[in-house]
Parts: sequence; structure tokens; C-alpha cells
Amino acid sequence: MITVVGIGADGWDGLVSASRRAIEQADVLVGSARQLDLVPLASVERVVLPSPLLPNLPGLLDSLAGRAVCVLASGDPLFYGIGSTLVRLLGAERVRVLPHVSSVSLACARLGWPVEQVEVVSAVGRPLATLRAVLAPGRRVLVLGTSADAVSDLLDISGYAGSRITVLSDLGAATAKPDSALRIIAIECSASGNPLSRVPGLPDEAFEHDGQLTKREVRAVSLSRLAPLPGQLLWDVGAGAGSIAIEWMRTHPSCRAVAIESRADRAERIGRNAESLGVPGLAVVVGRAPEALDGLPTPDAVFVGGGATVPGLFEACWAALRPGGRLVANAVTLESEALVAQWFGRLGGDLVRLAVQRASPVGGFTGWRAAMPVTVWTVVKEGDA
Repeated sequence: MITVVGIGADGWDGLVSASRRAIEQADVLVGSARQLDLVPLASVERVVLPSPLLPNLPGLLDSLAGRAVCVLASGDPLFYGIGSTLVRLLGAERVRVLPHVSSVSLACARLGWPVEQVEVVSAVGRPLATLRAVLAPGRRVLVLGTSADAVSDLLDISGYAGSRITVLSDLGAATAKPDSALRIIAIECSASGNPLSRVPGLPDEAFEHDGQLTKREVRAVSLSRLAPLPGQLLWDVGAGAGSIAIEWMRTHPSCRAVAIESRADRAERIGRNAESLGVPGLAVVVGRAPEALDGLPTPDAVFVGGGATVPGLFEACWAALRPGGRLVANAVTLESEALVAQWFGRLGGDLVRLAVQRASPVGGFTGWRAAMPVTVWTVVKEGDA
């Protein structure tokens, strides 16, 4: 059993009695150099956490087997902390967590913000661009692990230059230190222009593209059929500009996606779109399906937006799909539509045809211009999810 103790900027004096006892009874105290310096006990052995952490942590734990180990963490160890890593490595039954008040709770208490109404973004080991996905007029956001200058720059290029920024540091300590790393950036969002919704169907101009883009209305319908759920993984096959994968990930912070694109220039464009729209964690695979699908994690949903007529593509996607998962394919050409119809005949599902018309000038008047119709096939793989 490993005990993880949360400790705040107030150090030893701020610990409750149970946390103090866990430290006093330990054979080995593990933590960052800063955290270890907060503990006044001279009798306990101290080990500084290795860097990089993840590759070296299992070896460290093995070397301490059979000893009473106490690991120090900042604030709440299960809030973006080492407690979560240890539970993942060892299992919850082998990890005992004694939390301190989190920095988020301390920041909200100082600002008078209801915690349940605040978005939290961590930039500790993560791209700050993730912040873009949660920006919305009137929202309050707390950002961990970055500087006010970096946040201000991102707000400027995202259309939120008028937002109010407050820097809080060393929360819980008697005094704040100059240039402290224990910093939280609080944002009260104020937007200029037209802010982007998190509901699927962003304007086409929100994406950089070369014409290979699932258009707004068809994209909204396709994503409604894909039905993203928190924590699920999407394969976007023939991703083009990556719009389906990006909007899938924008529906919830835990949604993941892999965009498979055969052209390197388009793959680079997908990365830029993902960055600008707040989902820099989108994985992009450069390669031609179905070969490029080998070795990818099992998907909960698959979208086929391009390359439907490539031999073996549907077979590979269907075989890889998790039971209970959804496959959605869009067909524009007669050839791809014929193939989709064949698969519909084999597996069933739902087949719809979308026709979109947009008003545009006709001389001095206004008329309708029809976009190419799109056939959308949706099927759910039988079996328990």
C-alpha cells in the first residue's frame, strides 16, 4: 500500500492530523524537491521523483517494494496529480489518498466563484491550445501551469482580447513569492466577433481547407449519427480537413479521435485546424486506409468520409469497430453510393440522402443553388458495448 498525501503551499502547518501521521509513519518520503522541503522531519528517508516521471516511476516503485512509502503531491493528488498516475499503475486497492484542498477550490474561494460554474484547463504537460475549446462569452476559466503572458496571447488570437485576467499564486501560503511557479490564471471571458459554439456544425470558414471538407449541414447530421459520448474514440477515415474528428473532440474534453489522411499536406492542415479549434490532442495518421488502420486503438465509432471505394476499406473498419459501435459513411459519387447501398443491403442500418440548397445572387435577384447531394449510411454493430 502506498499513501499519497496532498500538501499545500502552507506546508506542514496546513496538514490535518491524518496526513501528518501518514508522513511520520513512512519509511520513505517521495516527492519533488520543493514538496520534500516542506516537511520538517529529519528522520525519514527522502527520494526525489525522477525526471522524466512516467518512464522511470515503475522502476522507482519496484525499488521501494516492501517499505512504507508516502508520496507527496500538490493539493488534491487526484486532480491532475500523481495520485491518478499511481492508481493507474497499481490499482485503486493499493493506493491510499489523503487530499489537501485543491488549488482550484482555493482560487474560487479567493475570487468568490462557485466551483461548479468554472471551467478548468491544465497546461501542465499539455498544450495551452486546449483552452480555446472552453472559451465562451461570460464563462469563467481557471488555467493551471502557464503564464499570464501566454494566456493573454492566446486570448488575443482567439477573439477574446477583452477578457479580464487575474493571476493568483502561492494560494494558502502566508505570502506570495515573486515569480512563483505555484500560479493559477483566472479568466473572465469576453468575446469580440462571433464566438464558436461547441454544438457540431461549425461554419465552414472555421476550418482551413482545400475544398476537401464535410460541409456544415452534412457535418452536423453526420456527427449526430456518430453520437459522440464522453471517453469514446473515433476513427475519421479520409479525414480531409479533419472537421469531423475535430468537432467530435469538441463535444467533450474526454472524447478522442484519430484522423487518417493519405496526403501529407492535408494531414498538416488537420493539425493546424485542431490547434486553432482547441483540440490539439487529435492524433493524425498519414497513410492510406485500410493499411494505415493497422495497430490503431479499437474505435467506438468510425466515420468514412473519403476513400469509400478503396478495396477492403469497409471490411477493415467494420472488423475493427467495437461491438455496439457506430459506423457512418458519406457517399457523394455514384460509385461510392452504389457501394454503400450494397453494404446497407448486407448489414442494414439507416440510409438517408441529404440535399442542401443555398441562396445566392442571380443577376439582381436571389435564387437557390444546390450542393451535390450526400448519401449518409449509419449502422450499429450488434453486441454489448
